[in-house]
Amino acid sequence: IEAISNGITAFREPRSRTAGITLIWMSAILGTLFLSISFLSGKIGAVPSEGETIISQLARTVYGGQDILYLAVIAGTAVILIMAANTAFADFPRLGALHAGDGFLPRQMTFRGSRLVYSWGIVALAILASLLIILFQASVTRLIPLYAIGVFLSFSLSQTGMARRWWKSGHLKADEEIVEPGSVIKFDQHWKPKLFVNGFGAICTFVVMIVFAATKFMDGAWIIIFLIPLLVSTFFTIHRHYKGLAKKLSMENFTTSPRLGRHRVIVLIAGVHRGSVAALNYTRSLGPDVTAVHVSVDQAESEKIRAKWDTYGEGTRLVILDSPYRELIEPMLDYIEKIRGLSQPNELLTIVVPQFVPAHWWENLLHNQTALMLRFALLFKPGVVIVEVPYQL
Repeated sequence: IEAISNGITAFREPRSRTAGITLIWMSAILGTLFLSISFLSGKIGAVPSEGETIISQLARTVYGGQDILYLAVIAGTAVILIMAANTAFADFPRLGALHAGDGFLPRQMTFRGSRLVYSWGIVALAILASLLIILFQASVTRLIPLYAIGVFLSFSLSQTGMARRWWKSGHLKADEEIVEPGSVIKFDQHWKPKLFVNGFGAICTFVVMIVFAATKFMDGAWIIIFLIPLLVSTFFTIHRHYKGLAKKLSMENFTTSPRLGRHRVIVLIAGVHRGSVAALNYTRSLGPDVTAVHVSVDQAESEKIRAKWDTYGEGTRLVILDSPYRELIEPMLDYIEKIRGLSQPNELLTIVVPQFVPAHWWENLLHNQTALMLRFALLFKPGVVIVEVPYQL
């Protein structure tokens, strides 16, 4: 049922009618199976057991033992369960993509992978399913309440939504209509029986959900009871973020920004070598206002750097910041804040950071990550652009 309701976009046109016919046939088949199994189980005296399912007891009694027909029934049941599990992986990514498209889940959920499936949704579902299996030690008895509460809550909400729709439809005039996101509500002369069916269904599914939550609360149902409000809150938080982002990026009432009055460029150097010279050459291409900055933790070493800079610096001004406590990031941040304090509103400050790129990934562990830490420290400062100049070793 959920697979059909969540996968309407996969049906051929007219989608609503095709999905409705499929849902009717599915409901008829499920109802027949449920009533038949219930009737036969009562006749043979089958009782629920963690060691053997009702279907297994029924098949064993009907076929007089565990013969080939019994095994065929069990195998068929296993295949149906496998297909049911696969249905989740087929439909959850699609449902997640729909919610992500509306801004209630990360936008990555709408991306299709190289196999034309929603890879992010599949990976997310696999991780969540694995965590549940580990947390509940693969106990079906403990997992069923979580599933049942979620399912009957969904049924209650959908039935309530349909009842609300028929209520609105019944209070419209013949020539009136209400346009809502994804649908148009018009007057329906049969709104009363439809309202009764959906309203009664909502009450029944809600009662079943409450019974499950109350009787299985200490058996693990408390997790889903607390998790659902948390998830809903997360969804709306994500939605507010995307709405705020769209508002900030909107071109409505946008005026052209004033031209830059000045562009300052600072290149950070730890020493004078090929990597720093390559960064300097790039920096000089950005503009004439260039300053090289070095943080000194050793006075003698700083004098050597100044001497080499006079040879290879091509006349670029060098500022050496003393760091008596041997810190690298803080003196640099203080200097940048000082420059920003002297800047005009329409000035731009660019920080150029040379970055070594080792031939092997593990060689990164042998180098400090000053450039990375500085980038994170400056990322949220307005008017500052951070540029990394890679130098392949």
